[in-house]
Amino acid sequence: MSFFAILFALLIEQARPLARTNPIHAGLRAWSLSVSRNFDAGRAHHGWVAWGLAVLVPALFVFSVHAALSWVVGWPVAVLWNVAVLYITLGFRQFSHHFTGIRDALEEGDEERARERLADWQQVDVGDLPRSEVVRHVIEYSVLAAHRHVFGVLAWYSVLAALGLGPMGAVLYRMAEFVSRYWVDRGSEVVQRASPSLQAATARAWTLIDWVPARLTALVFAVVGSFEEAIEGWRFHAQRFPNDNDGVILAATAGAINIRLGGEALKARPNHQPTPDFEADASIGESDSTPGREPEVGHLRSVVGLVWRSVVVWMLLLALLTLARLLG
Repeated sequence: MSFFAILFALLIEQARPLARTNPIHAGLRAWSLSVSRNFDAGRAHHGWVAWGLAVLVPALFVFSVHAALSWVVGWPVAVLWNVAVLYITLGFRQFSHHFTGIRDALEEGDEERARERLADWQQVDVGDLPRSEVVRHVIEYSVLAAHRHVFGVLAWYSVLAALGLGPMGAVLYRMAEFVSRYWVDRGSEVVQRASPSLQAATARAWTLIDWVPARLTALVFAVVGSFEEAIEGWRFHAQRFPNDNDGVILAATAGAINIRLGGEALKARPNHQPTPDFEADASIGESDSTPGREPEVGHLRSVVGLVWRSVVVWMLLLALLTLARLLG
């Protein structure tokens, strides 16, 4: 059931992507804001209570609907519910239009338009960023976005669905990632700043939740890319990045396609007050560069191939597991 739910969700998302402004994501933002206002009293245990309510309540809700549909109506309707939830939480089209626009601008030689699109995507000040640095940042942001919007969701959904919990894992992962950004002070006047206790609890929970998926993504990148170089990058260069989980993914990516990643991070636009977005991605901190070739526009196509080959590997594994379960 998991294989078919994921397959249909990906196909629907490619054909008709979810609008950036949609009532479901708006409702989740409002829910997170309400929880922080009412349960974040500044102490450590209050932070964990607020995090649990914001993340676990939506996850338990989708599981309850899944269980009710399975027991009362039947598994075909439950599969449709899984597809609907995955359509909301899973997919490339939530970020791929940014990547495609920047890549097209670079291939046409319009570096100014590429910088503008990168700045609009991440709400950062790019200045007169060199062409190779534009490519590097696009690769880093895109690879992490693919992990958070696709591979991380696949990992948590597949494991919890195998345990009979339906689409609970997909919602758990996406909500944990979202609140890890939403409750951090980004200078926005419309978002109440979370207490240090809530921010610490949220960051700790997100690190734990993403620990295994990040390493699975890095492993799959190694399998479909240059295996030895990717594993070497994972072992020896992941610590160059400030975030441990992101570092594993970026170091494996650098080795898999033999490209230099890491370096100076882009800075937020001065006097800019962003509104936290459910589909946005966390910023990348400054780091030391990994070994590899200077980033070029052609590497963007290599990244696309790496990501899509990884999707094929995931789907083949799920198909084999589904077949084994049916035959067993």
